[in-house]
Amino acid sequence: MATTAIAITTMKLAQVSNPGADFQIVEREIPEPGVGQVRIKVQACGLCHSDVLTKEGLWPGIQYPRVPGHEVAGIIDELGAGVSEWKKGQRVGVGWHGGQDNTCRECRRGDFRNCRNLKIPGISYDGGYQQYMVAPVEALAAIPETLTDAEAAPLLCAGITTYNSLRHSGALPGDLVAVQGIGGLGHLGIQFASKFGYKVAAIGRGSENASLAKKLGASVFIDSQSGNPAEALQKLGGAQVILATAPNSKAMSELIDGLGPNGKLMVIGATFDPIEVTPIQLISGSRTIQGWASGTPADSEDTLRFAELTGVRPMIETYPLEKAGDAYARMMSGKAQFRVVLTM
Repeated sequence: MATTAIAITTMKLAQVSNPGADFQIVEREIPEPGVGQVRIKVQACGLCHSDVLTKEGLWPGIQYPRVPGHEVAGIIDELGAGVSEWKKGQRVGVGWHGGQDNTCRECRRGDFRNCRNLKIPGISYDGGYQQYMVAPVEALAAIPETLTDAEAAPLLCAGITTYNSLRHSGALPGDLVAVQGIGGLGHLGIQFASKFGYKVAAIGRGSENASLAKKLGASVFIDSQSGNPAEALQKLGGAQVILATAPNSKAMSELIDGLGPNGKLMVIGATFDPIEVTPIQLISGSRTIQGWASGTPADSEDTLRFAELTGVRPMIETYPLEKAGDAYARMMSGKAQFRVVLTM
């Protein structure tokens, strides 16, 4: 008896139905890409602490139900009309930068990272906690063949943020660069800083983190529980850059006195609490504080290629899509070692 092949038209996804709701695993029709878009068969999607913005409705204007996820690695499954520079079957990733308007003043000056109408996967449109997603071509980054999907996914947010902030920090090879926190961002920041040729001081809570910090590439480990880390940095001559990765404003504030002359506190750990600093702390030594957010897909490609070249890799824990709620809870617990990734 002859059989007829039936095309699969539905997919599974993990959605948030309204702010603060638990994740729901549901089925939905596979979306079709529009003009200037591609459909991606998602292979892996990293979980980021910023996903709390979608989960809890902390970002204004989110339309629900919404599928989070902005650390997406997959394969182009279908091309929308007008797409010619990308091919079906090509490996691509999508990070925090999910598209720009190309019309605001920042875009017209080429500063796409600071587009006033930036699109963010999982916030502006459905992200990667699903088997298929649609994204605009300006959000795509090519993934090198030697990186696995699960490795590439966290590099599209945590990776690009640490890599890009460090390479724009002004630090030169041989400079003392401190990385505050040995977590999802910090463990990558230490690796990148080491590969850039900096003298790396890793700042963590508890002496049990010392061996891991050294393994990741730190020259010095500073235990913030056993002493004053700012004083420890000054004994080393003062840091040219302190990369603040842990979302703890009090801990960041306490590090400012550890900066050397013309030193910079580079803030990438997102928190809503204020950083406390006196004008004299900044005036003395001409110190600065700068925030840094992610980067463009071109920056993502730079990050991925550098990681491929130097061996920088995220430490990950994987969960199946059906366990998205458990994966999110693990990520939020702060106990993951160190990035949590959904696999499809």
